[in-house]
Amino acid sequence: MAPLLLLILLAGGVLTVTAATSSTRSEPEMLHQVHPLRPRSGAGGSPIPGLSCLSWRLGVETHNIIEWKTVPLACKDYVGHYMLGYQYRKDSRAVAVAALLYAQSLKLAGDGKDVWVFDIDETALSNLPYFAHHGFGAEPYNSTLSNAWVMEGKAPALPETLQLYKKLLALGFKIAFITGRTEGQRNVTASNLNNVGYHTWVKLLLKYGISRAGSVDD
Repeated sequence: MAPLLLLILLAGGVLTVTAATSSTRSEPEMLHQVHPLRPRSGAGGSPIPGLSCLSWRLGVETHNIIEWKTVPLACKDYVGHYMLGYQYRKDSRAVAVAALLYAQSLKLAGDGKDVWVFDIDETALSNLPYFAHHGFGAEPYNSTLSNAWVMEGKAPALPETLQLYKKLLALGFKIAFITGRTEGQRNVTASNLNNVGYHTWVKLLLKYGISRAGSVDD
């Protein structure tokens, strides 16, 4: 699992949620939560004093701030509130809708060679439970702790990505997964994917190898 890059959203899936009818109403309960916590303020709520975390986030997303190693400590809560709140899920859904519309616009050959490739960490699987206990990127990356989390095989699916995955299968796409995880994490990664709903793929590409086509046993 690579160091957390919380602020760049990758393609997710589609989750239908009833919108609030008034700006004064609280957000509806989102289905299939990837983490049980809910913030009271932050990215979509009251401002956080000190460093302009929104400006820092924009700088990172536009690649004007580069080679950063950790989230500024002053922005820890901002990032946590964003990730645990509704905006992250809304952003994931927006990207997922765009991805699905693109997929639907394609004319598939129907020869089994139409492949959609998903990244795994922070795309197919969410490591939010891990980062919620390790500073939301404000703590220096610890490969030992990160790898131990991966080996637990308990990362939940990002719900929007899982929905997109299912819709792509229905459209006739074959699915491949690519990841920076290593061969030693192949079995636990495959089991984790299968356990949260990703039941079929043609390739699982890890850092030092490629799996056979098929199932969780690959």
